[in-house]
Amino acid sequence: METIQILLLGFVQGITEFLPISSSGHLVLTPLLFGHALQSLAFDVAVHLGTLAAVMLYFRQEIVRMTLAVFASARTRRIDDPDARLGWMIVIATIPVVLLGLPLKAVLEFLREDDTLIALVIAATTIGFGILLWWADFSGKRNRDEHSLTWKDALIIGLLQAIAIIPGISRSGITITAGLLLGLGRRAASRFSFLLAIPTILMAGALETLELLEAPGPTDWFALSLGATVSFLVAYITIHFFLTFIERISMLPFVLYRFLLGGVILFLVW
Repeated sequence: METIQILLLGFVQGITEFLPISSSGHLVLTPLLFGHALQSLAFDVAVHLGTLAAVMLYFRQEIVRMTLAVFASARTRRIDDPDARLGWMIVIATIPVVLLGLPLKAVLEFLREDDTLIALVIAATTIGFGILLWWADFSGKRNRDEHSLTWKDALIIGLLQAIAIIPGISRSGITITAGLLLGLGRRAASRFSFLLAIPTILMAGALETLELLEAPGPTDWFALSLGATVSFLVAYITIHFFLTFIERISMLPFVLYRFLLGGVILFLVW
């Protein structure tokens, strides 16, 4: 990979992972638009790990509090502590990814074999789930915070997150959409989505890293480390500004962007 491609993809991953516009879709579309060869899944995982480091650093205090509270609640068998409750809801919401991750990964690898097919899938999911995001933002009551989630709410969000491995759906987009439909405020839905990204990306990264270490042939560690570094820096800034301004700007700009992107993809394909 050329350095400019590494920097571009790291930037794209960093800015799109936590916005409801599909980072995986952009990681597929970017090389197609610029005439580059499609990067390996190992590189995709590396830049995802960069964004994982960013979200863990940003929410480091919440992570420590939740972890301590979850272990304490496991000993006392009580979850009346808000941090313990939130931690357990993240655990529950992660279960569908554990169960469905490998089968859905096979679907992703199949789609990546055909540039036209995956472009059409990204266009359809970008527009379709953009409509759903708009409806959730328009009709949601937005009168709950993330600490009020029940185990049923968490399971619903987790099930929808599992299908986000399909490019164009957007992991953050579908989990924020689910949170809004369940009555969470925009900031609360976004915070839960970002916290839920931690175990999800961590598991995917660990699995892909094991496969990478077992694979024959050389590994471009420079490309992986540079891409991860860029995505880390950009993602940290993106998280800060998104959470700062999301209550003021609503989800409409992201919905309109999804419509525009999906339309451009369809135009280019046809």
